[in-house]
Amino acid sequence: MARIPLEDNFNDVINKTQRGMKITDADLASRAEVTLPELAAVKGGTVNVPVIRRVARHLRLSPDALEALAHRSWYPEQPLFKRGFAMFNTPFEDMTVNSYLIWDSRTKEAAVFDTGANCDDMLSLIAAEKLRVSAIFLTHTHDDHIADLPKLVAATRATVWTSELETSDSPGAQTFKENAHFHFGELSVKTLLTFGHSPGMTSYVVDGLSWPLAIVGDSIFSCSMGGSPTHFREQYENNRTKLMTLYRDTVFACGHGPLTTLTQERLHNPYFAR
Repeated sequence: MARIPLEDNFNDVINKTQRGMKITDADLASRAEVTLPELAAVKGGTVNVPVIRRVARHLRLSPDALEALAHRSWYPEQPLFKRGFAMFNTPFEDMTVNSYLIWDSRTKEAAVFDTGANCDDMLSLIAAEKLRVSAIFLTHTHDDHIADLPKLVAATRATVWTSELETSDSPGAQTFKENAHFHFGELSVKTLLTFGHSPGMTSYVVDGLSWPLAIVGDSIFSCSMGGSPTHFREQYENNRTKLMTLYRDTVFACGHGPLTTLTQERLHNPYFAR
């Protein structure tokens, strides 16, 4: 697979954080002691390191990590799974979106997480590996993550699962509460409510693969996290207390952008690096 770009640029992080914290341009410029034109230029993508660092401090972001993101000087090392895990990246409008497949190599029991824009490659792998998909888990129900749900359901006859707090138009979808547990052969899946980006935004913690795995949807991205104009603080706190406290070698399988790990994000994500 070709290298997947990071989901957000440095100015995306600034803009979504400022919007989520409900800070006006005038207020942020005053706090950071920069001019409004300087702030506007940085928010538009101009790399002005002194301004970026000043703004970062007043948005509670790591200046070093945000500067590195501005220079595009770091990319997460990609973890390798020997078996039982596949990632799919498909184009949707002006972006790409990820979906995931896990399976027990002995029993061939499998589960899917989101559908992406097109599930054809996923269905090809399911057929090639002779897998039995019994569950389709939705991280959330934004269009890009469930675009091919009817086709995937028709092909696999799997049960669709989503949080009881998430809106779903999928006929027959089953709902769960936080900390629900599922098993697929030797693999286990636990649900974590990491809402903010959407009301029922759910992360799935998977045990039994080569690495501890958290399929996090749009809760967190490499070097960023999902935005929310109304529940940004809750999104951040859920990420901080539920995801960033998992095992240090946990792999984050994000809804957009590349795979990353908890350890790497502690060092390079402007929201969590210190």
